[in-house]
Amino acid sequence: MPLALLALAIGAFGIGTTEFVIMGLLPEVAGDFGVSIPTAGFLVTGYALGVMFGAPLMTVLGTKISRKRMLMLLMALFIAGNLLSALAPAFVIMLIGRVVASLAHGAFFGIGSVVAADLVAPDKKAGAIAMMFTGLTVANVVGVPLGTLVGQSLGWRVTFALVAALGVIGLAGIAKLVPDLPKPEGVRLRHELAAFKNVQVLLAMAMTVLGFGGVFAAITYIAPMMTHAAGFADGSVTWLLVLFGLGMVGGNLVGGKFADRALMPMLYVSLGALAVVLALFTLTAHNKIAAAVTIALIGALGFATVPPLQKRVLDQAHGAPTLASAVNIGAFNLGNALAAWLGGLVIAAGLGYTAPNWVGAVLAAAALVLAVLSAALERRGSGAPSDVVAASVPAGQQPTAVRH
Repeated sequence: MPLALLALAIGAFGIGTTEFVIMGLLPEVAGDFGVSIPTAGFLVTGYALGVMFGAPLMTVLGTKISRKRMLMLLMALFIAGNLLSALAPAFVIMLIGRVVASLAHGAFFGIGSVVAADLVAPDKKAGAIAMMFTGLTVANVVGVPLGTLVGQSLGWRVTFALVAALGVIGLAGIAKLVPDLPKPEGVRLRHELAAFKNVQVLLAMAMTVLGFGGVFAAITYIAPMMTHAAGFADGSVTWLLVLFGLGMVGGNLVGGKFADRALMPMLYVSLGALAVVLALFTLTAHNKIAAAVTIALIGALGFATVPPLQKRVLDQAHGAPTLASAVNIGAFNLGNALAAWLGGLVIAAGLGYTAPNWVGAVLAAAALVLAVLSAALERRGSGAPSDVVAASVPAGQQPTAVRH
């Protein structure tokens, strides 16, 4: 694997830390600003919505510059947003800071996925994407637990200041290690937009929304769920997030490996198992040992879907994949926002802190149904991969893999 993937993983580490660390600090942030836990959950929802809308917006704005330069600009935006969160004098200002930081997220992973895939041979693309996303998963083993511990000990503002420093490191890594690959000639915005006429691209994005949304329905409220239902102390949330992160690392690597061999079967297994485990979490959340095991499984099964879903979109939009790739990252976060909102609704309705697990189970099951439908349509030939896009990109001007 090219060393440039390490630079992308470093940037992903910083972004992953800021995305997930807020979940372990919701009680502290809510208490500091005098808002309820469901209200504090808007820091998750707002970030997710920012990713969803920011992904296509920032990608379109970056069409005139090289992908490397765009990645560097996105990291600068990420740094600014986290500094604003760290210094926020009011809840609304912190929410704005979260949205500013989120604008970099979708485009970074979208463009980064394309760059990662272009750096390797065709039969290693999912593995390369998984390598970049390893930074995101490792953040949940190292960055998020440490950020939670620091936030609970020294204050959550210190955590977000340190996250901004991570962004500086990521920016330096990209500047030093990522090659300035030329953009494909002849690919225009209209070619990128043509991908969205492909039903298989849309189905893959819908699977992304529902599948990963299932994970966030449970994990967004993991801190109050574990302290109220399982009886863990506040300090235990840190190592529970480590377990979640370890599961993510393993699931991401397994998903990347098997997606290059049998993509759709990998989705069937991971989405089906995720739906079952989330449903069981409603029961296991009341037992400390069972809850800890379930949290690790949710991380593993949830992230086992990420490389195959991202590769599915790249495969189906293979003539002009950049915008589709970025929008799919936005789809992950649309699912996050939807799930966080629905989870807050069932908690506010008095159904208890474990109720979001049922929401997650239903979302994951719906994603499995779409996966089966997508495969059936493909077998019938009504969703052939990237017919529209391939036809719209000038011959001889489609991106090719750079072999190392």
